[in-house]
Amino acid sequence: MLYGPLVAKAACEWRDGRSAGWSLHLLILFGLRSLTYQLWYSFTNMLFFTRKRRVINEGVDFKQIDNEWDWYILNLQVSCLGQPKNSSLLLSSSSSSRDNFLILQALLGSMISHHATPLEELPILGLQGCIIALLLHVGVSEPVFYLANRWFHSGSLFTHYHSIQHASPVPTPMTAGFGTPLEHLVLGAVMAAPLLGAFLMGCGSVGLVYGYVFVFDFLRCMGYSNVEVFPVRLLQALPFLRYLIYSPTYLSLHHKEKNCNFCLFMPLFDLLGKTVNSKTWDLQREISAGKNDRVPDFVFLAHVVDIFSSVHVPFVFRSASSMPFFTNPLLFFLWPLAFFSMLVMWALSKTFLLSFYNLRGRLHQTWVVPRYGFQVVVRPQLLLCSPLGCHTKTKQADPSFDWLQYFLPFARKGINNQIELAILRADKMGVKVLSLAALNKNESLNGGGTLFVSKHPDLRVRVVHGNTLTAAVMLNEIPRDAKEVFLTGATSKLGRAIALYLCRKNIRVLMLTLSAERFLNIQKEAPADYQHHLVQVTKYQAAQNCKTWIVGKWISPREQRWAPPGTHFHQFVVPPIIGFRRDCTYGSLAAMRLPKDVQGLGSCEYTMERGVVHACHAGGVVHYLEGWTHHEVGAIDVDRIDVVWKAALKHGLTPV
Repeated sequence: MLYGPLVAKAACEWRDGRSAGWSLHLLILFGLRSLTYQLWYSFTNMLFFTRKRRVINEGVDFKQIDNEWDWYILNLQVSCLGQPKNSSLLLSSSSSSRDNFLILQALLGSMISHHATPLEELPILGLQGCIIALLLHVGVSEPVFYLANRWFHSGSLFTHYHSIQHASPVPTPMTAGFGTPLEHLVLGAVMAAPLLGAFLMGCGSVGLVYGYVFVFDFLRCMGYSNVEVFPVRLLQALPFLRYLIYSPTYLSLHHKEKNCNFCLFMPLFDLLGKTVNSKTWDLQREISAGKNDRVPDFVFLAHVVDIFSSVHVPFVFRSASSMPFFTNPLLFFLWPLAFFSMLVMWALSKTFLLSFYNLRGRLHQTWVVPRYGFQVVVRPQLLLCSPLGCHTKTKQADPSFDWLQYFLPFARKGINNQIELAILRADKMGVKVLSLAALNKNESLNGGGTLFVSKHPDLRVRVVHGNTLTAAVMLNEIPRDAKEVFLTGATSKLGRAIALYLCRKNIRVLMLTLSAERFLNIQKEAPADYQHHLVQVTKYQAAQNCKTWIVGKWISPREQRWAPPGTHFHQFVVPPIIGFRRDCTYGSLAAMRLPKDVQGLGSCEYTMERGVVHACHAGGVVHYLEGWTHHEVGAIDVDRIDVVWKAALKHGLTPV
């Protein structure tokens, strides 16, 4: 809406045959500037490239993301009250801080364009204008910004205006656009001065506008990237460069300590003003050499779910990754790029670092195996799969899902090799616990992790499938007064553990399975006095009077019709079943909320809410916090379900 006048004017110019009007170019500049900030943000969050060169090692948390979401509400609170009162209000805006200041500057530019030279009279590019703009930048923009920045760091101006930018613990390219309207007006004037000067001297050009604005935004993003990009050898060979161009380390020190390194792009003015931080060059040399890296204590080894969810990552859009995943129609525009990325990762990529957070001073990371579990419809024979096993079923009408890459016969060896290499890498690095996610621990793939532990008996890293806590979460959701449950996926790893646990509680378990042999093997594991609580059934009709369904295998809407009204569907099947029945309720996948003292967490785990992780992830965290030295692979030890549950609660993890 704010760009409505510009769009309308550009349309009128186009209609009148003046397609090269300033309005159109301002709109193009807005798009290019937005792209510049987005690309820099994507680069800084590609931790598989940048983790060793990060200046500030903390993560960008949800609080910082929310505060930077929209500067208008927060700035109004800061200007009037001196401090923000309710950052949750920021979520009511759909635009980002990057958009806001770009819109402001574009509107100011449109006002100036009314008095500007018509584009028809301007050259594409003029060398003289570029030289004049460069001289004006050094002689006007740099000193004015330096003095204004020092001014904003003093007294009430800092308290009521500039403090909100420093409230962001970790600088990012988006933080560069996070400021009050007054600050953006000053910055806009600083950026406009060289351009206005060149135009007033009759040396302006279209290329000068595009070039100067691009370089200005590029250098701003670079400084706020929190990733050191200058190699040590370059600064050693050309030491004078350190005073001509600042670095991300230089800016990050200013952001952290607030009383130094005030320049725009040229540290020369800090040198003249005696405000250069004495630690700058040594720290820059150390970070450039990659000495700022840390070894994680815990790793969650995930995989990509499908093509759409592959863009739900911090290095694409933080507005998306900081919220639970859902299929947004806008994602269809990114599908070709996401599909191409899938092919590249299949051919070239190895397991990579995606995200991290800190818990009680320890680094927890999420690594991703570059393999997809996307769903396709297969008829007439459907392969119904969960992370616990697969079941073949013939069906003509009902759709179902096949986790394609993970169940292609020729792909299994490659996937296991990826997982094995990740485990060996973690072991070499000194990681304490590595937890396998979803399909990475599939029984038919590697026996729930048993394959790797058996092959490498001397592993120091503890390999964990986390299913013990998954079972505990599921079991603690079942009503205490339940007398009977209906269990699908009953002979899978989780199904077996749930059945054996419930029968010990004198709960009758209707186990849906066509295999009498597998049922009898599980029944024999139960104590003799409780075996009669386990009942084999072969049809969904057997559960038409049972209101507690535990779904471990994907079931169609037709099969759900056998549940009586008021049924609650607990589930551990991936993907979750479709909520077809309006007279029934549906549980979500087993999950737990991380402790409140988690730090630097700024992305959601797939469809989970903020701060919530899948139970298998939480199971690995508990394993690490408890300091357990055993591997948790293969079959679930039913006797440890209560032990793991109590340990999770003791460490501050809570059920959702």
